[in-house]
Amino acid sequence: MMCMVCGCGEGGIRIEGHGHSHDREQGHHPGHDHDRHYHNRHEHTHDYGQGPAHAHAPGLSQARMVQVEEDILGKNNQYAAANRLRLAELGILALNLVSSPGSGKTALLTRTLDDLKDALKLSVIEGDQQTANDAERVRDTGVKAVQINTGKGCHLDAHQVGHAIETLQPETQSVLFIENLGNLVCPAAFDLGEAHKVVILSITEGEDKPIKYPYMFHAADLMLLNKIDLLPYVQFDLDRCIEYARRVNPSIKVLQLSATSGEGMTSWYQWIKAARQLALIGR
Repeated sequence: MMCMVCGCGEGGIRIEGHGHSHDREQGHHPGHDHDRHYHNRHEHTHDYGQGPAHAHAPGLSQARMVQVEEDILGKNNQYAAANRLRLAELGILALNLVSSPGSGKTALLTRTLDDLKDALKLSVIEGDQQTANDAERVRDTGVKAVQINTGKGCHLDAHQVGHAIETLQPETQSVLFIENLGNLVCPAAFDLGEAHKVVILSITEGEDKPIKYPYMFHAADLMLLNKIDLLPYVQFDLDRCIEYARRVNPSIKVLQLSATSGEGMTSWYQWIKAARQLALIGR
């Protein structure tokens, strides 16, 4: 079930700086630099998924597989707790954006940044297997971003995000968006230290996604139903989709919007501002 089984984590993991460099072994912590042309990079290699546990874990008993999974998640949760404490001390609201590929997540994020950058302090951690294309799209809005390339990895983990936070140096009392990889499976299990998981579902994907991928919708606090401007042109049962989501997670909040037309975006912005206020109160 976990990333150990799917082989995620093979190969190097690259975190590309945003005008920063740092060396954890030397204990050096970078200063803040607003240069929008990143040129430094920080590399890590994680061995999760290598060796006998690769793919379907041949040679491992079920009990051993479960133990390895628990060890991976236990270590991840330690890093997540450290991230959460650091973000709370700085009054930073961190939102983990998760979805399938093609949900319109990056388009939604860049519109959000364009619309809120004059009202709030914002920054972004971008996760992709390869390329820095989405980070460049974010930087085109004028908001600073750092890219994590996971190689064959299918999700971000708290260790990677902790390093990215060091590189990014988000401002105090700001909002940090973490755009996870397009995947509704592994990211459900990996806490990054965020305040909320926000799952984005496009109406072009089918209304049964919440019951096909229940762990993600159970883990999320908010579901954004994106591309509602296309409702007249696709077969999508809106009420059934929401019912499925609440069957999995009775407390999930649902907002309907379109990053293209702008419909419903105001409600999303109000939710962000309200969550930020709660983060400040909790400092």
